[in-house]
Amino acid sequence: MSASAGVLGALLSRRSPLGGASSLVSQVLLGLICGGYAVGAALGWGSKELALFIGDFGLSAAAMVAAVSCFLYARARGDRCRPAWLLFSLSSLMAAAGNAVWGWYEVLLRIEVPSPSLADVFFLCFAPPAIVGLLVLAKRPVTRAGWVCLALDSWLIGGSLLTLSWSLALAHTAHLADAEGESVARAALSLAYPLLDIVLVSMVLALHFRRAHVNRSAVNTAIAALALTVLCDALFTSPLLRQTYHSGQLLDAGWFAGSLLLAYAPWGANAGPDPAFPPRGTPRPASRPIAGSLAALTPYLAGAVCTLGILYNVIDGRRVDRVVVFTGCTVVLALVVRQAIMLVDNIALTQELAQKENHFRSLVQGSSDVIMIAAPTGVLRYVSPAAAGVYGCDAEDLVGAELSSIIHPDDLGQVVHEVRRFLAAPPAEEPTTRIECRFRSGTGDWLNVESTVNRHQGGLILNSRDVTERVRLQAQLQHNAEHDPLTDLPNRALFTQRVRQALGGRRSGDPGTAVLFIDLDGFKAVNDRLGHQAGDELLIQAARRLHESVRAGDTAARLGGDEFAAIILGDGTRDQSARECQVHEIADRLRLTLSQPYRVGVGEVRVAASIGVAFAEPGISPSDLMRNADLAMYRAKAGGKDRVELYAPQMQAEVVRRSELAARLRSALRDGEFALLHQPVVHLSSGAVVAVAAQARWRSAQGILFTPAEFLRVADDSDRTAELGRWLLEEAVEQAADRARAGHPVSVTVRLPARRLLDKGMPFGSVEALLTRHSLPSGALMIEVSESDPRISFDELEQRLVALRRLGVRIALDGFGSGYAAINALRRLPIDVLKLDRGLVEGVVESARLHKITSGLLRIACDLGMQSVADGVDVPEQVLALRAMGCTHGQGMAFSGPLDEYRLRRALARGEFPVPGSATAQPVLAGGSIPLLSGSHAETPVPPT
Repeated sequence: MSASAGVLGALLSRRSPLGGASSLVSQVLLGLICGGYAVGAALGWGSKELALFIGDFGLSAAAMVAAVSCFLYARARGDRCRPAWLLFSLSSLMAAAGNAVWGWYEVLLRIEVPSPSLADVFFLCFAPPAIVGLLVLAKRPVTRAGWVCLALDSWLIGGSLLTLSWSLALAHTAHLADAEGESVARAALSLAYPLLDIVLVSMVLALHFRRAHVNRSAVNTAIAALALTVLCDALFTSPLLRQTYHSGQLLDAGWFAGSLLLAYAPWGANAGPDPAFPPRGTPRPASRPIAGSLAALTPYLAGAVCTLGILYNVIDGRRVDRVVVFTGCTVVLALVVRQAIMLVDNIALTQELAQKENHFRSLVQGSSDVIMIAAPTGVLRYVSPAAAGVYGCDAEDLVGAELSSIIHPDDLGQVVHEVRRFLAAPPAEEPTTRIECRFRSGTGDWLNVESTVNRHQGGLILNSRDVTERVRLQAQLQHNAEHDPLTDLPNRALFTQRVRQALGGRRSGDPGTAVLFIDLDGFKAVNDRLGHQAGDELLIQAARRLHESVRAGDTAARLGGDEFAAIILGDGTRDQSARECQVHEIADRLRLTLSQPYRVGVGEVRVAASIGVAFAEPGISPSDLMRNADLAMYRAKAGGKDRVELYAPQMQAEVVRRSELAARLRSALRDGEFALLHQPVVHLSSGAVVAVAAQARWRSAQGILFTPAEFLRVADDSDRTAELGRWLLEEAVEQAADRARAGHPVSVTVRLPARRLLDKGMPFGSVEALLTRHSLPSGALMIEVSESDPRISFDELEQRLVALRRLGVRIALDGFGSGYAAINALRRLPIDVLKLDRGLVEGVVESARLHKITSGLLRIACDLGMQSVADGVDVPEQVLALRAMGCTHGQGMAFSGPLDEYRLRRALARGEFPVPGSATAQPVLAGGSIPLLSGSHAETPVPPT
């Protein structure tokens, strides 16, 4: 802190230069001209005639230059000083005219200048404009007492000078003129010059300490020029010099320099920045002590000069002149009055100062902020009483202590740096600064303190307040912004920041850094079954297990919902395969830890964990690394869940391919590239066509139709799938209505996923409105419910199917024998038809086990009074086996593949298909144009419509 204070002292002692380079050149040139004139005058100019010419007309030219300079400057300025410079111009003009007249007599007429003459008139007119100009430049008093003091100060100076000069020379001059019988005009002229000079000197001295704060450098130069002129006048009026004076002597160099200095004052002295007048907003420095002391001593010095004049007469043995006595008495009286006024002012100022001190003390003591004043050495010189309430220690205990002793060591370097920076900055640009650090309290604790720092007499003023609660609240808000509110783990934003730090720090080249994405399998079922409170408790326990399982330098986070993540920092190993095995083991242990039973409420629940792992690569971004781990996690879920999957580059390629396929699906739906085919559903005993199954096909650019199975897998949960299902249902109902009007009233079955039936975009009345719009009986529509999974609510699905049954729509359970919760679906859902999964049908002939399973399922359907349909009946042997087991209906290549509308109507017109065991040898649409299909939903080409 002492070093900081030293910097402050150095800054406070700096002053701006008086002028720039151009001002310096002007000053040097002015000095050379004046010096040259003085040298020429000292050498007599070489001849008497030249000395007279230079002495008279040279002085006139210099005074004329001063008059023109002041006049031009006054015209260019519009401030309150303009009249003063005009008066100085007039004063110089009088001096120029007087010297010109003097030269007229001496140079042109070659006669001695008469006394009095016109030159004397001009010379006498020099002083009054200068005196009035000085009054204009002076700072005007604001009170009557101020005007009285100004008049008294002027008389004190003038009277004292008059007393001294009268005692030394003027009395002798007056007596001499009277003795020689000179005229009154000549005697008055002899006294006029010194008296006007005394008045001018009095004004210069009196106003020197009262000049206004405007163009101070220019005013100082003008005062110096007038003072030099008055000094030369005083020397000229002395009897010793006046008797031997002639133009061109060294005394003229003083008048010449005074005129040129006055000409230079408004322009050259004001060219550079004035240190006394900083820019607006800059605090003014305090008055110099010496100047203030001289101003206070002026009355006493005047009295001393007056006393010296009287003593000179007494010591010389001469009778004291009445002028000296009268002037001395008036000076003493003025001094007494001046001191009385000063005494009254001092009493008023003392009372005002006491009131301000009491007011300040009340403000400081009543303020809740702590105000401290530190000396340049860093020692506290004052501490306000508020320190007891803020810091918990008395102010007296802190006074005299080092400021650095109460600042936290970790913050001291920062505070010193900021103080040095603040002290080095210009006060006008940065009057204050703000510092936040920790202060030691009386109890030994550390408080967060915010201080506003100001400069003060070489030291610092600190206005400090306790902001510990605010800092604590900010830290809490920052923590809340970066952490999950439920588990208190880092959230996605903070986790992304940690991943960025891991990739960009000293581990940037370490490929062993890995990111794990974790998803809890079965969490939604826990939420739905036990409620959200139980789900939150499970998440809290899972987060605790995850946090305890990672290392201290690693980060575990919750990304949202039941998704978590972890970053495993690399260990610097170069064996990537060994590192992958190590991280895989860590992830597998983490999977087992998260899969342990959770105590929720009064019971236990289990969830599994699917984990995706991605390793850092050179130049990979945090978003790409997290995306890779996310892809690996979804691959783990798609591969059966409860497993760990490492990211492979082909995963990204698959995502790109799926995105492209999804885009093609959107384009196909928009451009009407999908067509609808129907596959007959045949009675296995009679071969009669009892229904047709609607199937969508996509028309490729080559005109070949393919099943959209891959597209449906790509956009399984997207809006495009819903749009395709809506199109399939509307197109199937519309074509079924057209066939009924054409004389082929056969029911149509439409396969819809269970989640599509529960989609809010398909309200309860949409199916009824569709049937009504196309005038199709409700019994002519059968909906095959497929893909029942644990995410589907059976309660909602049951309500939906019951509503459809009330409309007359029949319900079929597709894929019976595979999938999730088939028995539960039979128990709760209103099912009319069971549709055997093609996986059972394909092996029913070769596998005795599948034969028994299929036979048992068909008996269940029969016992429940349901019809049965076998999907994927492709060979006659399957027809015979299924019919023997009691299966009533089937669809597949054993009868017909998917048909366009024209071929379907031909088949419906014929009415039935041949079945094995009957007399018919060939199927209805036999021929080589239809290749055998491997399955009813495989991507197998069929003839275009």
